[in-house]
Amino acid sequence: MAHVLIMPRQGNTVESCVIVEWKAKEGDEVSADSGICEIETDKATFEVPAGEAGILLKILHAAGDDVPVLEAIAVIGAKGEDWKAALGASGAAAIAAPAPAASVPAAALATAAGAAPAIAAVSVAAAGHGSGAISPRARNLAAKEAVDASALAGSGPEGRVIERDVRAALEGRPALTAGARAALAVGGAVPSTGTGLGGRANMADIEAGVPVSPTAAGSVGSAATTAAAAVSAPADFPGAYADVPVKGIRKLIADRMLDSLSTTAQFTLNASASAVRMQELRARFKGSGEELGLSKVTINDLLLFAVSRVLPKFPFMNAHKNGDSLRTFDRVHLGVAVDTPRGLMVPVIRNADLLTLERISSEAKRLAAACQGGSVKPEELSGSTFTVTNLGSLGIESFTPVINTPEVAILGVCGIEPKPVLDGDDPENSGVAFVPHIGFSLTINHQVVDGAPAARFLKAFREAVADIDLWLAK
Repeated sequence: MAHVLIMPRQGNTVESCVIVEWKAKEGDEVSADSGICEIETDKATFEVPAGEAGILLKILHAAGDDVPVLEAIAVIGAKGEDWKAALGASGAAAIAAPAPAASVPAAALATAAGAAPAIAAVSVAAAGHGSGAISPRARNLAAKEAVDASALAGSGPEGRVIERDVRAALEGRPALTAGARAALAVGGAVPSTGTGLGGRANMADIEAGVPVSPTAAGSVGSAATTAAAAVSAPADFPGAYADVPVKGIRKLIADRMLDSLSTTAQFTLNASASAVRMQELRARFKGSGEELGLSKVTINDLLLFAVSRVLPKFPFMNAHKNGDSLRTFDRVHLGVAVDTPRGLMVPVIRNADLLTLERISSEAKRLAAACQGGSVKPEELSGSTFTVTNLGSLGIESFTPVINTPEVAILGVCGIEPKPVLDGDDPENSGVAFVPHIGFSLTINHQVVDGAPAARFLKAFREAVADIDLWLAK
């Protein structure tokens, strides 16, 4: 009996995964533990093993498809085996049957005075190819942008129309405003150029009924560069541009940042602390023997250690706001913002207040490497009670970090800069010395944390940083 490979569930909150690429093609022989495809969640990238040895009989979803978890994505079995039997009659029919395409109404096929039809209204008969099947992502994009997906030449398996086919068609026409998309739904043609902001086609352009040129209309499904070249456009404005879809982890970041700012009352305090002892300590660690395990301890590691020791003294800062209640935590689970090629990730150092400086340093580096390499586990990206984000290495002097809800505060670390301070105890007879100071930006949720208590926490933290050598001895 053939083996049906399903989209695995990557964590309790993951509802779907995007197939990044297939590492095998139909007809290839695979082993049980060989990676058959790579998938992406809103948190990380994973490789899916085949599960059983055999021949990859059928790929059910193309690269780029957003597939719900636990849905069949491939069938593996013996050579010549019927893959449809493994799925069952209903499952095979759902895969093989043409999916309903988002099409433009018949009224939209009408054009002015015998002009060529618009890209969004090319007839199915003119296309004359394709299986009629379309991926969910392609269907959604086609419906959103008023593209007749049934007229497109699919480049997916067995002529399946996938997202890149729809995007190729979109390259041959100007972007549409929301009003223009609504106008297309009741009839009209997409013009060759738009008169709206940034060259977008608006309702007036659609109602004018001046379609794209015949050359552009005939290029549906061809390379995006050919379609774009066939459309006349202003030479100077707006110039070349690229539309990058916001998806995966980038979409998660966008949604969470907006949710954070729209559901909390965020208030930022800025201060600085002497970095003299911290820099001296870092220099001594760097020159220490490997047997001590401290040579790779960084300034950021020292700051994470200080945060983990000060937070327990201010439980209202180490907390979550859940509806109308404030949940404070005995243990400090420290979120550390990590910049990755896929976007911002926040892995969690659990029980940081119980770890030594060496353990905090090694755990921070392990988690950062896992985020960078895409191997971080979903459970390592949840459960933080307080977050630290460091932009100091980029020379930032002050910024406004956005709270990682439901947490109530986030600490931003800025660069180290010389700051003038009085050199001596007598203000009237003292000179001025320039002492390196490190800046901090603390954002709080003013719904549950007031300015004065937050300032007291920041003051205690600054003192801990200035006397970091003493805190390490505690």
